[in-house]
Amino acid sequence: MEVRKAVSQHIFRQVWSAISHLNPKDVRTMSERNVSVGLYASNDQTFSQMETFLCPEAMSRERRLQGFQHIYRACDSDRPARFDIEIYEEGVRRPRGTFVYHSAAPDVTVGEILSARDDLALPLARLSTPFRNQVSEKVIHEISRENALFSLATALPDIVPNVLQLPWAIGEFASDTAFLTVNQVRMAFLLAAASDRVIGYSEQRGEIGSILAGAFGWRAIARELAGKIPFGGGLIPKAAIAYAGTYVAGRVLERLYHEGYEFSRSERRLAYESAFEKGKRVAGELIQAFRAGRGAAPENPAG
Repeated sequence: MEVRKAVSQHIFRQVWSAISHLNPKDVRTMSERNVSVGLYASNDQTFSQMETFLCPEAMSRERRLQGFQHIYRACDSDRPARFDIEIYEEGVRRPRGTFVYHSAAPDVTVGEILSARDDLALPLARLSTPFRNQVSEKVIHEISRENALFSLATALPDIVPNVLQLPWAIGEFASDTAFLTVNQVRMAFLLAAASDRVIGYSEQRGEIGSILAGAFGWRAIARELAGKIPFGGGLIPKAAIAYAGTYVAGRVLERLYHEGYEFSRSERRLAYESAFEKGKRVAGELIQAFRAGRGAAPENPAG
């Protein structure tokens, strides 16, 4: 018991040391970037449809007004000289670098914009619910995948220089737990930014405290699940555990920021078991990529 306590305290100190290198101001600056969206349509009905999609009526009046301050019709007299994003009605001729409003599947338009303009993901998410939903999903999956990749990379050091493109060098972390936890704190900053919530250590002390506690708490579930993997499963359960722990932490934060309450204990466990299965698929495809000698992991390993 004393040995376990000493190890936990040592890891906790490592985590705090690593967290000191995270700067929430960077995320805040990205999310507060001014962004303008120009809409091009042939009639008022289509203009209105596009505007309502970007700022749904389910949003609060204050948030809708905030969003509309950044969305312009091409015919508006107060439009800026240029737009960051231009969205055209289907069937209308448009310049290269602009986007089509897919009226039957407008979420496709959001995905195309985020794919082309990842630099605008946070400010767009802060202003528009459809962007927020996709950005939150992307943040959770990508950071979960990073943590799975880190777990694999520490066990496969020969492939690290080629495939490990993460925010920090491995040498800065003395344990997997420290890296995974700090990356989850970074995820908390990004999800708060995407949800137009306050960002920072003091402002998010409750969420960060839960992440730090969870770094040790969910390991008990992880050990139980890992015990069900046949001997020789090796790398896959380790990476799947890293993926699942991060994914569930992200889902808990997403619900907190979007709906105002967290998962129940049973919901957490069900979510973890589901994410663990998904994590095994992600880990398996990452390992397959390594063994195939492609030198890079697939972009969307979870499909």
